[in-house]
Amino acid sequence: MRGIRSENGYMNYKNIKLIVLDLDGTLLSDEGTIGEKSKKYTKLLKEKGVIISFASGRMFSALNRYAEELQIEAPLICSDGAVLKHFPSGELIERTYLKPAKVERGINLSEKFLVKMVLCTEKNVLYTEHNEASVQLIDRFGAEFQKVDNYHKYLDEIVEIVYVGENRESLREIKKNFSFPYSFGLKVNYSKSQSHRLYYLEVKKEKVSKAIALKKLLKKLRISIKDTVVVGDWYNDVELFKTKAVKVSLSNAVPEIKFLSDEKLEFSNNDDGVGELLEKIYNQKN
Repeated sequence: MRGIRSENGYMNYKNIKLIVLDLDGTLLSDEGTIGEKSKKYTKLLKEKGVIISFASGRMFSALNRYAEELQIEAPLICSDGAVLKHFPSGELIERTYLKPAKVERGINLSEKFLVKMVLCTEKNVLYTEHNEASVQLIDRFGAEFQKVDNYHKYLDEIVEIVYVGENRESLREIKKNFSFPYSFGLKVNYSKSQSHRLYYLEVKKEKVSKAIALKKLLKKLRISIKDTVVVGDWYNDVELFKTKAVKVSLSNAVPEIKFLSDEKLEFSNNDDGVGELLEKIYNQKN
């Protein structure tokens, strides 16, 4: 790929115009803080005309404080690509809704199998009184939660359905009920909490990913993907790391991400690994 490796084998970042950062496990430490070096070189790179953006599973409302801290002025990839929204203007560039009939089916399945659920819009997480316990069980990293009388008023505003519970079989039954032909146009992800005995089922529209959202972001900014760096650590970054962008992983990244990386840093998120990368890019531009 043009402009990635120099003759001595080191990465060449001189032509980079856009840097897209994952947050949790990447830009943020395990304590949820941004390193001082990341703050310093974000500002210096902005002065060089480099655009900094995020690509996160978090909702837009949960990204604002970090975008403000870094004084970012760019569209942000939110909700794993379901929403593309500009900070700080709040301009909505792209959002990918679930079809109302799919959301209705999701609500009915929650009631049938007695599983707690919430509905995610581009702005917040909706829950009903019946599902109030799910607020403590579903971590959306600082997203705004809103209690509503019922879900049916919001069928045409939903980007994601999230189920949560301790009964693994009930969640598996719901997943089966989202199988073909009902799964057409959907992406269904089943997972287990790493720290609690909880199981999750997430339902989104099929053509939603950080990679697809990145292409829309690049079109909006009129920047080539070859002049873009992406930094990530987790499984939801895999599609992003299959693009033609320059892929950089930290030392704490999962093996799949490291395998797809153009450069593997020796620093973790707790070592301000992003700051080390930004410093390297800045120095090459001087």
